[in-house]
Amino acid sequence: MTNFFDLYMNEKGLTLKAGNTDFVLKKPEKCRILFLVFLILSGISTISAQNEMFLKREFISQSDTLRYRILFPENYDLKKTYPLVIFLHGSGERGADNEKQLKHGAVLFTDKENRAKYPSIVLFPQCREKEYWAPIVTRENGFGYPLKSEATEPMQLLIRLIAEIRKNEAVDQKRIYIMGLSMGGMGTFDLICRKPGIFAAAIPICGGVNIDRLNKVKDMPVRIYHGADDPVVSPAHSVDAYNKLKAIGSKQAELIIYPGVGHNSWTNAFAADDFMSWIYKQHK
Repeated sequence: MTNFFDLYMNEKGLTLKAGNTDFVLKKPEKCRILFLVFLILSGISTISAQNEMFLKREFISQSDTLRYRILFPENYDLKKTYPLVIFLHGSGERGADNEKQLKHGAVLFTDKENRAKYPSIVLFPQCREKEYWAPIVTRENGFGYPLKSEATEPMQLLIRLIAEIRKNEAVDQKRIYIMGLSMGGMGTFDLICRKPGIFAAAIPICGGVNIDRLNKVKDMPVRIYHGADDPVVSPAHSVDAYNKLKAIGSKQAELIIYPGVGHNSWTNAFAADDFMSWIYKQHK
């Protein structure tokens, strides 16, 4: 089925197709500009449509609310079991709109090929403004992470939500994964240290953790990504975490540093040929 409206370039100029009628727009320079605008808007429209595959939900516990989006596999069957993926966004996507948390990473899971190849339940919770997934101490020279601290309120809510989804949905208990970027990378480290028995694998991207907490996850597959020139979260956080994991005997820790890349190392990570296949092959 074709769209009622379509726009394309040919030797005649810019052609607007409305139903069965073509309208040719001349003046090449203006045509090119309009065509580029159309392509950009089409891309935004496509991403927006894909994001709508994620259902909008709210989890209410003890008078607190955690907003989240959840994607179910095509032809979801409660008689089967599916991997559960939790994705934690960064500080820029905090809020209460239940939209912004899909800005990075969501298209990986709505991609048609990936949906067919990796049918799974995918959870994108949203942290509230001015709050954090993990306890963080901000300093002039970067971030610090306490050794012992209660989970933040958003993390407490997330832990309860994960428990509810594990109980009520068709979750493969041996294939629960977590990943996150920046603040969400810190949250990824925090959650696997708090609940190591839940997760089969983790991908923290440009995050950090108090490395003395990592003893509980030395046997977990953990793939760490960071940009070498990250001016926001120093790559030293990821390097230290990796070195600690190796020092305590981890055989399944990996570190991938991208030379010349700044804070948005998730762009490189998501583009890696084995980003999806690596995590989906892991199981307890």
